[in-house]
Amino acid sequence: MRKLIFVLSFALNITFCLAQNIKSQKQEVDFVNLYIGTAEKGDGGLALSIGPPFTMTNFSPQTSENRISRMYYVYEDTTILGFIASHQPTVWMGDYGYVSVMPEIGALKTHPQQRKLAFKHSDEHVSPYYYSVKMKANNTKYLKAEIAATERCGIFKFTFPESKESHIVFQAINIADNPEPSWSPNLNSKVKRETSMVAYIAIDKEKKEITGYNPDRQCLNIGPDLKNFKGYFIIQFDKPCIAYGTWNNDSILPFVKELSAKKRLGAYISFSTKNNETVKVKIATSFISLEQARENLKKEIPDWDFNKISQQTKNCWQKELEKIKVEGVPENQKTIFYTAFYHCLLFPRQFSEYGKYYSAFDDKVHNGVSYTDFSLWDTFRALHPFLIFMQPERVSDMITSMLQMYQEGGRLPMWPNPAETNIMIGTHADAVIADAYIKGIRGYDVNLAYEAMRKDAMMATECDGSNNKMVDRQEWSCYEGQAGLQYFHTLGYIPSDYKSESVSRTIEYGIDDYCVAQVAKDLGKTDDYNKLIQWSENYKNLYNNETGFFSPRLFNGKWDSNTNEGFTEGSPWTYLFGAMHDVPGMINMMGGNDKFATKLDQNFAENHYKHDNEPGHHYIYLYNYCAQPWKTQELARTHTTLNYRNTPDGINGNDDCGQMSASYIFSVMGFYPVTPASGMYSIGAPQFPKLTMNYTAKGRQCKLEIIANNLSETNKYIQNVTLDGKPIETPFISHQEIVNGNKLIFEMGMKPNVNWK
Repeated sequence: MRKLIFVLSFALNITFCLAQNIKSQKQEVDFVNLYIGTAEKGDGGLALSIGPPFTMTNFSPQTSENRISRMYYVYEDTTILGFIASHQPTVWMGDYGYVSVMPEIGALKTHPQQRKLAFKHSDEHVSPYYYSVKMKANNTKYLKAEIAATERCGIFKFTFPESKESHIVFQAINIADNPEPSWSPNLNSKVKRETSMVAYIAIDKEKKEITGYNPDRQCLNIGPDLKNFKGYFIIQFDKPCIAYGTWNNDSILPFVKELSAKKRLGAYISFSTKNNETVKVKIATSFISLEQARENLKKEIPDWDFNKISQQTKNCWQKELEKIKVEGVPENQKTIFYTAFYHCLLFPRQFSEYGKYYSAFDDKVHNGVSYTDFSLWDTFRALHPFLIFMQPERVSDMITSMLQMYQEGGRLPMWPNPAETNIMIGTHADAVIADAYIKGIRGYDVNLAYEAMRKDAMMATECDGSNNKMVDRQEWSCYEGQAGLQYFHTLGYIPSDYKSESVSRTIEYGIDDYCVAQVAKDLGKTDDYNKLIQWSENYKNLYNNETGFFSPRLFNGKWDSNTNEGFTEGSPWTYLFGAMHDVPGMINMMGGNDKFATKLDQNFAENHYKHDNEPGHHYIYLYNYCAQPWKTQELARTHTTLNYRNTPDGINGNDDCGQMSASYIFSVMGFYPVTPASGMYSIGAPQFPKLTMNYTAKGRQCKLEIIANNLSETNKYIQNVTLDGKPIETPFISHQEIVNGNKLIFEMGMKPNVNWK
């Protein structure tokens, strides 16, 4: 009997230990570190966001009165002034239709700078599906706040200390006293917002509910007027209030139930609390109506079960992040990887609400699906190609969204926020659509897509006159499209005395024309193809053989004396290798493989390459085209190590809605999409011993194992590559090969294989 008891006890202990081990194993979602990219140092331009992938509304602690150039959560800040339902996509763009909530005790304080409370990062718990923080309410007492969220709604738990004066303050609009940045002409829209934006809020004490709307758009002056735009909200709380009121700027109005105001507007509720008493608050958002906000709340958070919402969102993230499994790397690298993967699944944001959407392109509500906040100048390079693997079902909806913008506004978007803003240059929606088309994504109106792309390439916009320089972020006049298009077609370049950013425009219009040409060719539109492919080579007309750089050129054909004129976010070095659509053409233009490689060497050796900005992300992979692929292999490892770290300043440069992160993921996988709409990838060097992708292509489930044998810090050079046992003879691989393949094996070694090129 004793033996039997011993055996049973031993078995139970083993079972318990195994269960504990399984329970303690981290899932992919547990490696996400939301602090990465939130530091002001490093310019990551990210903020904490609690909610599912591609969520319409970001729920977050608010440490700052956000504006263009500053996010609502900044790691270096030491106080919290609220918890915000935000739509600010990135640090260089504006928030819109936001609302916030803040608990407090003691004397009622409504102004953001008066109500803020101190906190420490050691008192935070941060994940994509749950957030909590302990804030210092006074010298002896603390408040705890917790957040969970769905796609359009958030639920908050506020744990109060004992207090006869406890409050929750709500804010419907916040046009901060501090000015917006002056680094770009005509950017300051603060006066226009203060005078024209009227918000509304109303309290229903019996229903324990607050309703209202916020029409503010921080990018107001660089987009069209939208008389119907509003960020609607419904707020519900589970504790009856003793007192309530509204407030306007510095005026507090007790027991006033309803108020409209400009600049700053809010409401508050007051009650007494016992020690550790919890009060819950739900916020529903909508861009359609208050009725739709209520419907969103019924669908997404029908009860007060906080933990259920948190777990539900965790499951959503785990389902997406487990599509890529990485093996053989330390936890630190897993954190960097899965955080980058997480960042790739935030934008563009969903903008539709259960079969309907508000369009900021015609100021009306429509039936259908919608996405917005497309940072296309950045994301056409790597993010959208990555989404073709990981989110193919969403890609067609994203393209459909852009085509709706075309139908409702007359042009494909450049940077909708949520209205068009004309930010950056080029019509890179063309590249996104064409790349998806060439790779077999067709769940949208192909004929309409070609019509829209063709219009970008062939027709100038109505405001594209010679007296309109089209500077970045200038006051709205109309859709910019390809500014200076008539010059591009007749002169073969954009003249620097007529248009801003002329050199970059000439190069990037060529990229878009190449992409549209590939679709034209496939559709049998030969005349269009011939024109487009010819225009795609116009970049050569700005190459100055004497200087060895692209240079700005005047309308009369002479070189501009200011050789630094005409570049977008950079210098002549930034765009020297910018014609990603015609790398062989660039090589011939510069004198052949050796001279091209020498110039690339100089670019990297003299630190002209800046990975913190997007135009050069493909430069690492250009050595493959000039027969020196081992240098690409070196640089891929160098720049994934230097520019991505598990720290709050762990992204060098703004993540730009996922582009920096997607560039990292492609680099560690071992291949990169240099030329959109080509269907080809340039091979770099894998960074992990094993990475497995599970994804969908053309309606079937695909699995690709990427294995790097003998990989180490010294064994960083590719000796050979095989796909399902078949040798890859050159440092290039097609999309079709990848989706048809199962096992991509890299044999790594200490020395370059100079014969593989």
